[in-house]
Amino acid sequence: MNLSYLLDPAHWELGAPYSIPTLILAHLGYTVLALLIGTVVALPVGLYIGHTGRGSFLAINAGNAGRSLPTLGLLMLLVTLLGLGLLPVLIALTVLVIPPILTSTYAGMRSLDHRVVDAARGMGMRSWQVLTRVELPMALPVLMGGFRSAALQVVATATVAAAVGLSGLGRLLIDGLAVNDYSRVLAGAIVVAVLAVLVDLFLALVQRWIVSPGLKGIE
Repeated sequence: MNLSYLLDPAHWELGAPYSIPTLILAHLGYTVLALLIGTVVALPVGLYIGHTGRGSFLAINAGNAGRSLPTLGLLMLLVTLLGLGLLPVLIALTVLVIPPILTSTYAGMRSLDHRVVDAARGMGMRSWQVLTRVELPMALPVLMGGFRSAALQVVATATVAAAVGLSGLGRLLIDGLAVNDYSRVLAGAIVVAVLAVLVDLFLALVQRWIVSPGLKGIE
């Protein structure tokens, strides 16, 4: 196993173009943007479907469709329609983010003990109060599971940005294959894998912080 590229200090120089830290920051930028956009789209829809019970087929079918979509193929189609740039990459990654967040939000809402929800309504809470003060906090463990799954998928898949000329850790893979530099390819694969683990650990800590102690056994 040739780790010369990964262990070369020159490739870890902060601020240098195409250094590993610079590529990591770009990779995280694509990931965070896709997660933000996907959450803004999927979370309200999932909460509405879970709260009202209407349109449940949308949440179920969205999860199935999301698992079957080829991200690289979708990206190439978007590049054909929209041209090169950040927009096609963000759309492709956001499409990857939406299904797990939508389905986990719906599943978390529908798995609640309806006696608790009924009790909240019996206390005179309005519908939006039941949603924000009872249902959403109780659904957080399942919701966060979907968010962590989405984050892992995006971290692993954001390498496709390099296929359309953008930055990110995919540059190590694409450029390494172009010149048969398999040490660079291996470095890219290792850094992506480690980054995915670190992102998941960070989100696990966030989950422990925001989820009520009484709900931590719910996954």
